Amino acid sequence: MRRALFAATAFFSLAATSQPVLAADAPYIDDRSNAEAVIRSLYSAISRHEFARAWDYFGDTKPAKDFNSFVKGYDGTDTVEVKTGGVSEDGAAGSIYYSVPVAIRATAKDGSENVFAGCYTLRQINASIQEPPFRAIFIDKGALKPSKADFEDAGPASCGEGPPPPKKDAALEQANKAFAATYGDQCDKDMPGGDPRGEPDAYSLRYKDAGAAENEPERETRLFRFFCSMAAYNESAVYYIYDDVSGVRQLQFASPELDIRYENNNSEGKVEGINIIGFQTDDQLVNSEYDEATKTISSLNKWRGVGDASSAGTYLFRHGNFSLVQYEVDASYDGEINPQTVLDYNTRPKGPSITSS
Repeated sequence: MRRALFAATAFFSLAATSQPVLAADAPYIDDRSNAEAVIRSLYSAISRHEFARAWDYFGDTKPAKDFNSFVKGYDGTDTVEVKTGGVSEDGAAGSIYYSVPVAIRATAKDGSENVFAGCYTLRQINASIQEPPFRAIFIDKGALKPSKADFEDAGPASCGEGPPPPKKDAALEQANKAFAATYGDQCDKDMPGGDPRGEPDAYSLRYKDAGAAENEPERETRLFRFFCSMAAYNESAVYYIYDDVSGVRQLQFASPELDIRYENNNSEGKVEGINIIGFQTDDQLVNSEYDEATKTISSLNKWRGVGDASSAGTYLFRHGNFSLVQYEVDASYDGEINPQTVLDYNTRPKGPSITSS
């Protein structure tokens, strides 16, 4: 049974001006392979002022009483941007009907912009039962109305019956794009167990800015942890953070540069001193995890498989950022796990055998 679809009401027209049109600057798209492609082809034709082509994307139900009226409706239009939403479909008696949520931003020749939104219904007749002339997928009906929403948000959540599709996670999409752009070829494609690398671990963190008044509302930050690679005993991860001011940005993690002195210059011998000689930043953390209870990211870099030599950092989330608050080093290859704290909350070295320079 065909779904009840968004009712076709009236098409739109835009104000006319007399400025010259550079129609050929718009890309030429003529793609009838799917419903969304047909809609994009329609507005490619309109932007290029190729109205006969635009008219041909419609079936028997045309968008105006005749072709001349259709063309006149776009007298003042320069170009049109189009954005489509999730396409739904339903089959009925040898045809498939598609419902496409659409938003457009129409730019007039005088530079003014208007946003319209609504739904199109497209029909694809089973090719095996057709006789010449063949009819490709076409627009059955459609209706767009003026919208006061921003172009990016103007499109309907869905068209036709059924629940709307889930709202897109814009922060997650941005983080995925940033990770793919920087690490798409660097990091492993599969997880350690052999499964394809999926979505990152995601967390929501609430906080107040430093100096915020007690009655000020909390802000929200999103944290994303991407698996990167797995070696013999160390796994690396990349972190991104999102807020409504800065968008998505990658976290860089501070760590101390160490000068470790061993007895007789033998790394298997006794540790005589650990000197902090500077700091560096790392774009990845090793064997790391985020603790929601303490709002900390911890890392543990094993220097060899048995884990008796290592370095470990703790990064605390406060006022919208993560900062290094503790760093421990186990520099002795003695078969025992006995780390020493070289940096604490006050960034002061701890212990008699540890110095800072």
